[in-house]
Amino acid sequence: MYKGATVGVIVPAYNEAKLIGRVVETMPDYIDKIIVVDDASRDSTCEVVRSYKSSLGDRLILIEHEKNQGVGGAIASGYKWARDNKLEISVVMAGDAQMDPGDLPKLLDPVLNGEADYTKGNRLFSGEAWKIIPKLRYFGNAILSLLTKIASGYWHVADSQSGYTATTLEVLKTLDLDGIHKRYGVPNDLLVKLNVYGFRVKDVPITPIYGIGEESGIRINRVVFTLSFLLLKLFFWRMREKYIIRDFHPLIFFYSLGLTLFPAGLLLGLYLFSHRLFLGPVSATSALFATFLFVSGLQSLFFAMWFDMEYSRNNLRR
Repeated sequence: MYKGATVGVIVPAYNEAKLIGRVVETMPDYIDKIIVVDDASRDSTCEVVRSYKSSLGDRLILIEHEKNQGVGGAIASGYKWARDNKLEISVVMAGDAQMDPGDLPKLLDPVLNGEADYTKGNRLFSGEAWKIIPKLRYFGNAILSLLTKIASGYWHVADSQSGYTATTLEVLKTLDLDGIHKRYGVPNDLLVKLNVYGFRVKDVPITPIYGIGEESGIRINRVVFTLSFLLLKLFFWRMREKYIIRDFHPLIFFYSLGLTLFPAGLLLGLYLFSHRLFLGPVSATSALFATFLFVSGLQSLFFAMWFDMEYSRNNLRR
């Protein structure tokens, strides 16, 4: 137990035979359950995990998927086990040893102290992250973090793709665990849903770990595109669920106006600019109209974001 609370660490694993042993061996003694979810690995991940069963006994739980469900599906299976067995805090730690067990107290303390319902590791707090994290991944993460702020309403949260998290039993009982996004978008999906239910999320600094032999299957260019589309869908879902169905808020009008005027002004402005370059002068009224649309749309979007920021800050659970 950790300060009187039962804690389980969920370890989603797919083809992690090389490093899963390191994750299990370095798990602190105060962790009550180590829940490894093998997502239909094609290597010897399960065999490596079973080799620790004799020394760890019931402390080590192995859940085996018959079919690959993606990292989100693996996390959902671990969450269900933790929920059904009433673990008070559930942590997610990757099976590739890129998450430092020494950072666990930073994630657990805010939850235990009642400061947050969900804590998330942030690798970007330290200036060392720029030196350690591969540059392409760093920029991709920055883009997705900005988009996730807009989609989720948690404007204070950065490093959206970090999967090192801790959450309360209440959160697991509230969320539809079967509806969690199955692939790499699971951290973004969870943040959006946590905001709709009004849970408090806190960023905590963690140590980024790279270059220990891990092999990533993520292709940044592809992931940024697919997750951007996912975040767009999640943004509109949150607007409907939170600001229309559950509680109507005028920011809907500002977002609607901004999403109409801003692209219209931008497209008209680009058309007039190209016309001026290649065909000849444009009328002053047309240029003024394009500017009006663009500026009015941008102002509406900023007002909507500000309303969203204030609402989320003042209406989260206490």
